[in-house]
Amino acid sequence: MTPFNDGVAFIVIYMAVFFCVLPFGVRTPDEAGEEMLPGQATSAPVNPRLGFKALVSLGIAAVLFGIYFVVGYYDLLGLSDLFGRS
Repeated sequence: MTPFNDGVAFIVIYMAVFFCVLPFGVRTPDEAGEEMLPGQATSAPVNPRLGFKALVSLGIAAVLFGIYFVVGYYDLLGLSDLFGRS
């Protein structure tokens, strides 16, 4: 594994985790009891907290990437034997 491959793997893991974390804690104006602005979509979140969700996703992605890296570095699954690499 090259550093470029590791970087791409981390970005893919991070984006997958980020999109899984996005819907948590989202409240619409109706659920929050706030008044809607003219032209506002009914599904628009009141306070999406994107920075917090990005940091949570970063932590989860770091743990998952660590597992991915250790499994790949120590060849714990034996994939090199399966694909004929030494």
